[in-house]
Amino acid sequence: MAALDVIIAVAIVALLVYLYVVRLQSYWARRNVPYLKPEFFYGNTRTIENTETFGLLFARFYNELKGLGPFGGVYMFAKPIAVVTDLEMVRNVMVKDFQYFTDRGMFMNETQDPLSAHLFNLPGSRWRDLRQKLTPTFTSGKMKMMFGTILAAANQFNDFLSEKVDGETELEIKDLLARFTTDVIGSCAFGIECNSMKDPDASFRVMGRRFMDNQRGQIKNVFHNFAPELAKKVGISVIDRIASDFFIGVVRETIDFRLKNNIKRNDFMDLLIQMRNPDEGKSGEGLLSFNEIAAQSFVFYIAGFETSSTLLTWTLYELSLNPDIQEKGRQHVLDILEKHDGQITYESVNDSTYLDKIFNEALRKYPPVPIHFREAVKDYRVPNTKIIIEKGTRIIIPVYGIQHDPEVFPDPKRFDPERFTPEEVAKRHPFAWTPFGEGPRICIGLRFGMLQAKIGLIHLLKNYRFSLGKKCKVPLNLDVQNVILSPKEGLWLNTQKI
Repeated sequence: MAALDVIIAVAIVALLVYLYVVRLQSYWARRNVPYLKPEFFYGNTRTIENTETFGLLFARFYNELKGLGPFGGVYMFAKPIAVVTDLEMVRNVMVKDFQYFTDRGMFMNETQDPLSAHLFNLPGSRWRDLRQKLTPTFTSGKMKMMFGTILAAANQFNDFLSEKVDGETELEIKDLLARFTTDVIGSCAFGIECNSMKDPDASFRVMGRRFMDNQRGQIKNVFHNFAPELAKKVGISVIDRIASDFFIGVVRETIDFRLKNNIKRNDFMDLLIQMRNPDEGKSGEGLLSFNEIAAQSFVFYIAGFETSSTLLTWTLYELSLNPDIQEKGRQHVLDILEKHDGQITYESVNDSTYLDKIFNEALRKYPPVPIHFREAVKDYRVPNTKIIIEKGTRIIIPVYGIQHDPEVFPDPKRFDPERFTPEEVAKRHPFAWTPFGEGPRICIGLRFGMLQAKIGLIHLLKNYRFSLGKKCKVPLNLDVQNVILSPKEGLWLNTQKI
């Protein structure tokens, strides 16, 4: 009898759990919102672990929901997610009605994971206050001050690549580009000569790889990105403890050394130290606590080296597939340098407008961050409908899907920098291309990232010619375990000196 009671109790609990999940997964149907039918428990996520990146997954959702309304509903397991499918709705979320969508709703745990409390993750007034403090560090004037540091790293990269090409012509270029951007960011963010070009096991490169490897695994990322409170409760950290201790220690040593020796370098760390609160445990009017400085240095480093190196990787891949565009870019670089007495200067880099078109097209085809997150901070009535997006609802803007929509970008698989002439840009909806986000939460390091990428590409086009190597797969397979849109097997290119 006791065994029967246990069986009945288990059956009742299972039934209640089943009914609870079914109820959760009827959220969009009860609100008359177009949605994709969920699978019990998994929702619409079953393929995510091994076969699809976040970018491709939400691009598929976008294509299936497009035209049914300004947005449609899907489920990440049992959690309802709103997928924006209309460009006017993108504008509303990012700019026009931004006050309803100020937060990203990302995982953050200052106690166990202090580096997670950085600008990208912070909510509400804390984000707004910190953004106001940091914005002056990314002005064109400040970028000009850091230009020499970036150029020095690029010159070292060019010297190393020149030696490398003498020994072998087919190179795995993705790792080399990551080492270049690691050296740039290490120098600009921490004032440290990483030397990862010559030493691939340099500590900054190792810790950068360690952090990115720890992000691998789509199911874990579902918890971080779509159930941050649950991830916090069960203790799933974003930043590996060894990597966290390393970066915090580097920031502490850098600040102490500069203050003790009165060192000024005109880099990102200098600007943060100027905002440092002497009482390091507190932030205040225009001042930053030590943990805030450490967290911002960390995200500047991670975002700076990974996204910029990925952009350069995809750019060289497309230029190798399209040698006519590569040659046009090279001639443009030579013409600009001739105009500036053969010198790579801040002005000559800014004059390299055709490189902007090349990068913009690479960012269209391969946005490093293929989806944008937002969270409703209060109930929002969707314009011209009776639909209410409730407070706490997660919003996804499927950047990859929109930028591969043939109705937005005709023949989207074709690599064509001419899509970004002023005339062509004017024909499109202003929110058709948003690889850096848009509005108040647009990427704060946009100007810096593009500056280091352009300096790198100028060196590469000026001195080398690239073509597909024998080991290079076409098309490149995407790394489904990486939150950044990146090639799985690296990029093997034949590299010849000019």
